[in-house]
Amino acid sequence: MGKLLCDSSAVAETTFETSSPAWRDPTNNAAVVAAAAVDLAVDQTIAVAAEATTVTGGWDDVVGLEDQQRRHLKKLYAKGVLWKLPVGDGDGGNAALSDDSSRSVVFRLSHGGEVSSDGNCLFTASQRAMSMAREMDARGLRLRTVRRFLEDFGSAAEDEKSVINDAIRHMYSPDLNNGWGIHIVQEVKLLAKKDDRSNLDSGIDELVQLGMQRPLAEESIYKERCIPVNDGASWAKYMAISGSPEDEHDIITLQYTEEGLLSVEENREGHAAAFGDDIAIECIATEFKREIFVVQAHGSDAMVDEDHCVFFLPHRPRSEICHPPFFLFMKGTGWSVAGADHYEPLIAHPSPVVVSPEKVGLVL
Repeated sequence: MGKLLCDSSAVAETTFETSSPAWRDPTNNAAVVAAAAVDLAVDQTIAVAAEATTVTGGWDDVVGLEDQQRRHLKKLYAKGVLWKLPVGDGDGGNAALSDDSSRSVVFRLSHGGEVSSDGNCLFTASQRAMSMAREMDARGLRLRTVRRFLEDFGSAAEDEKSVINDAIRHMYSPDLNNGWGIHIVQEVKLLAKKDDRSNLDSGIDELVQLGMQRPLAEESIYKERCIPVNDGASWAKYMAISGSPEDEHDIITLQYTEEGLLSVEENREGHAAAFGDDIAIECIATEFKREIFVVQAHGSDAMVDEDHCVFFLPHRPRSEICHPPFFLFMKGTGWSVAGADHYEPLIAHPSPVVVSPEKVGLVL
């Protein structure tokens, strides 16, 4: 599952504008983005996959796509997308695109196959898109992502930490007095230590014996004794949860409507994993020093025409770019969920033929 920060104006005001996180040091861009640092060679595994892919990029076999989405994605595969290495223009912040053809690549994007909807799809899809199956599993990538966040968050200035904490609080511990013009259901995420579940159950049972309805008793005990996901430290604990027995915490989810508590997801088996979000994507981009593009495909219920039913959301690393980008795919059903509910890998095949910008399907 995926969670993107693009479903309310409040998020746009407090979080990472066009995937430019608050703790990025903009002064690094000009110094570190040098052509010599960039390795545009792509894994042999990707080249092998390219040979096995049909001329349609595999899009005919992808389930859940509308005709307009499928046509547009096949057109992008046929023409390719042009990526240019961002180069600092020397002003200490803004980046310009190099006109040097040696620092640009045309990629043809094919679908990399289905991944499990187990909450780990961001990490599974990223692992597959980067051809990292032999290096680490999805849980290993998740934990590496969390370590990167903790390092960067720990070195951030206090005002930057405050912005990040506000963004996390908005996503996972929202103010239930607001947001109902956008959401029908809002969720509050809490973390319960696995070895404390028996004590939590005892507290719930005591309130039930005193006459409280069980859902309200659960809400009361969990909110009183569990860790709310509302800042950088708690986000790291939350994002480390992969739904495996090795997890230190279980995820408790309180669901609310405008009328009050709707349900309590206790996750007693401990199988729930933390969905990847934009913060996690930025951390992966930084850890591997490459841009990540989330390719979103919106259907007819999003009220867009065929030429605009697919768009690319860029996520840049916070320092240098030393490798070509990778791409993730997201099938959306409309603006009500921002098109964001599941990540799948895209395989980027570099075109062996030089293509002019005028002939490609899209310039990134």
